Amino acid sequence: MKLCVAEKPSVGKEIAKILGAHTRHDGYFEGNGYWVSWTFGHLCTLKTPDDYDPRLKWWKLHNLPIIPQKFSIKLIENEGSKKQFRVLESLIQNDQCNEIINCGDAGQEGELIQRWVYHKAGNKKPVKRLWISSLTEEAIREGFEKLQDETKYQHLYEAGSARAIGDWLLGMNATRLYTV
Repeated sequence: MKLCVAEKPSVGKEIAKILGAHTRHDGYFEGNGYWVSWTFGHLCTLKTPDDYDPRLKWWKLHNLPIIPQKFSIKLIENEGSKKQFRVLESLIQNDQCNEIINCGDAGQEGELIQRWVYHKAGNKKPVKRLWISSLTEEAIREGFEKLQDETKYQHLYEAGSARAIGDWLLGMNATRLYTV
């Protein structure tokens, strides 16, 4: 089975229809050799300062700047995100899954959103990238004929990751600095 992961349910539904994955399950479609699922945009986020050190829960000037040794991600804490992540994780870990197709939005943010989910789910399967800028049936079919290895888009992931870390560093530190 090939697992396709779209960035939102509406895109997942459209891709499923075109691929012939018509059987609806909770959180994904199945059919024609495919599972088609989705995120809700971000399912994962960078950890907060107190995730690294509980003492950082309190905003104190002497704790600044906060710069983790290594940035890590966590699931977003709401029931919908947790439930959908569990669906994706179970599909990714399923022995029948032999390939993942990243159907996230074309761009660095779409690349980051998807890769964080695959990482958090412990993915070891090969990942291909669907790169489309339109959701027409023709564009989707053409995109599936031209799937690329995810390594071709590594620079987008790195750019998205750098932007997320930069936003975190500035946001967490500046907000605390100006507040206290």
